Amino acid sequence: MKQKELTSRLMHIVGEEGVILNPVDQETYVNDWLGKAHGRTVAVVRPRNTTEVAAVMRLCHQSHTPVVPQGGNTGMSGGATPDMSGAQVVLSLNRMKRIHDVDPVNNTLTADAGVILAEIQQAARNVGRYFPLSLGAEGSCTIGGNLATNAGGTGVLRYGNTRDLTLGLEVVLPDGRVWNGLRALRKDNTGYDLKDLFIGSEGSLGIITGVVLKLFAAPAGRVTAWVGAQNLTNIVALLNRLQAECGPRLSAFEMMSGPSLALVTKQLEGHVSPLKSPYPYYALIELADTSMDGLQEMLQTGLSAAIDDELIDDCVVAMSEAQSVAMWKLREGISLAQVKAGKAVKHDIALPISRLASFAAEADQAVMTDFPGLPIINFGHIGDGNLHYNVLLPLDVSTDDYKNKTEGLNKRIHDLVAQFNGSISAEHGVGTLRRDELRRYKSTVEMDLMIAIKRALDPNQLMNPGKLL
Repeated sequence: MKQKELTSRLMHIVGEEGVILNPVDQETYVNDWLGKAHGRTVAVVRPRNTTEVAAVMRLCHQSHTPVVPQGGNTGMSGGATPDMSGAQVVLSLNRMKRIHDVDPVNNTLTADAGVILAEIQQAARNVGRYFPLSLGAEGSCTIGGNLATNAGGTGVLRYGNTRDLTLGLEVVLPDGRVWNGLRALRKDNTGYDLKDLFIGSEGSLGIITGVVLKLFAAPAGRVTAWVGAQNLTNIVALLNRLQAECGPRLSAFEMMSGPSLALVTKQLEGHVSPLKSPYPYYALIELADTSMDGLQEMLQTGLSAAIDDELIDDCVVAMSEAQSVAMWKLREGISLAQVKAGKAVKHDIALPISRLASFAAEADQAVMTDFPGLPIINFGHIGDGNLHYNVLLPLDVSTDDYKNKTEGLNKRIHDLVAQFNGSISAEHGVGTLRRDELRRYKSTVEMDLMIAIKRALDPNQLMNPGKLL
């Protein structure tokens, strides 16, 4: 099918306002927000509902036109960017923004995939409920993109990944058929759990168009603390102790290395360490519950005992919401601080919590030996074993030097991750960034199974080609 006929038929399906052909107007869709992935497209297509998505997919299936699904385009692995061929259609769900049902009795919310995450959170709050998925891009990322990458964020310790927060999906298959799995059920043993095929598939198997999400009781209070310690081993031990003492009230446990905090306080105005002295490692801890009763006392008692046992050296408990917000800004400011200071080689890795300290020690030694003089920015969601183990290169690093050091660092760090039985992608997805590495670290059997599923659902290889597999 010729391009002119294709775009004409797309306009017939979604209306002229739903098809973007001007290259200037397409720029935000064909470039990722990090400025690392770039592409071209036949057209950006913006359906208004599932019926239109299905019609678009039938047309693309018939014409053998590859499709790149896209949500808020906030990904960090190049998974939502078309290639440079100009032959792919970008299918954006940013006009599918309806919240169809919020059920505070069943504790569920049903929405289109194009709804912004922050709007999901607000809709839950409006009925006295809580949706716990939270991440830096929540004001612009879509719930469909969160599902496609199985997003993590700061609430995984208590509530799990996006997969764990999902009860049902609606998916348009590559041939245009619609699977309606929008079931608001917590028990349903009627065969394969198909939704888990599509969650985390990065748009390679179909288009997620709708979702049923779990809601929770809204926390009535929270208490936040910042602690300093001499090593990561002690930070992990503190996590283990607080999990035993506080149970599900422990809602967040984030870690920052000393260089990470120093980078933030240097690069970002108004960001100040809560502690008087510097330490090699820090933890940001939060307890939350439906009542404030006993929360502060529980955390203070636990931290006092940790000081007595020399697990930590110092701590401060936030005495106001403003102090709590300031602590979280230190953690959330790392990404921006890295951008200001240099070009980061980023590693989004997952490890068994019990092996985090050993991994970090070996990784630090490897980087210092093989890449001397480069700052290590180690931070992450330590409560679920997710480290963002980054290495900072200068802002003026040449393109060739950046490429060579990136390849060398990736292999060194990811080989070590594999030795520790970890994962090279914890929450950012594979996309194009880690696609080639996937085959090196996945077993032949595992890759064969993934490829078999891909071929069964997308035999023409039209869904997000070049990504993930």
